[in-house]
Amino acid sequence: MTRILAVETSGRSGSIALLESCQEGLRTAGQAMLPPTNRTARTLAPSSGNLLEEVDWSPQSIDLVAVAAGPGSFTGLRIGMTMAKTWAYAVGAKILGVNTLEVLASQVLPTTGPLYTVLDAQREELFAARFEPAESGSWDMVKPPHIIAIPAWIESLSPGETVTGPGLTHLEDSLPRGVDITEQHLWQPVAKNVGEVAWKRFCRKEEDDLWQLVPDYYRLSAAEERRGPD
Repeated sequence: MTRILAVETSGRSGSIALLESCQEGLRTAGQAMLPPTNRTARTLAPSSGNLLEEVDWSPQSIDLVAVAAGPGSFTGLRIGMTMAKTWAYAVGAKILGVNTLEVLASQVLPTTGPLYTVLDAQREELFAARFEPAESGSWDMVKPPHIIAIPAWIESLSPGETVTGPGLTHLEDSLPRGVDITEQHLWQPVAKNVGEVAWKRFCRKEEDDLWQLVPDYYRLSAAEERRGPD
C-alpha cells in the first residue's frame, strides 16, 4: 500500500489530495480546494494538515509526494514545489513532479481525435501540448509543452480536435467550427489527477531527486528577460 499527498498550485488557486493504492488500483481518500480568496502560501500547509486529520493519516504515513511542476504561475509553482519538497524531506517520502499539461489531459476521457491542453502564458501566448489517444486507454503526448502565440494556435486547430485547459478563457468564441471544447469543470488541473499521473510513473519505478527537482517554467520571468544575460 502506498499513500500519496498530491499538490496542485499552478494557477491562482490550488488543490490538495490524498490517494492510496489498493487492490483495485488507486482510491482518493480525501481532497480539498484551497480558498481562492487567500494566498496559496498561507493556506497550503494548514489545509494539508487539516485534510490528513480528516482521513486520520499521520504526516509520516505519506510515501510519495506528487506536485505539479509546470508550466504555470511562477509564484504558484514555487510555493507548491517548496511545500512538496519540504514535506518529502521531513517525512522521508519519495517525490515526483508532473507536467501540468499532462495532468489536464488525464482529466479528459480519450476520444478518437487529438487533444490540445493549454494554459495562459501571458503576453497573448499559451503554453500548449498535443496528445493522441493511446491503445492503453489514456493519452500519448505527441507534441511536448511549448509556447505559442494565441492567433497561431487557433489557426493550427482542425475540426475533430478537442481542446481543454484554463487557457481557453475568453477564447471559446474564437475557435474554428468543429473543434470540441471540454466542459469547463475540466479546465482546471486538480491535485487528484496530479497524484494519479505520478502514481503511474511511480509504478514504473520512477522518482525525482529531491535536491534536483525544481519547477519548469518554460520561460524566463519578465524581470530575468529585462536583466538579460549575466
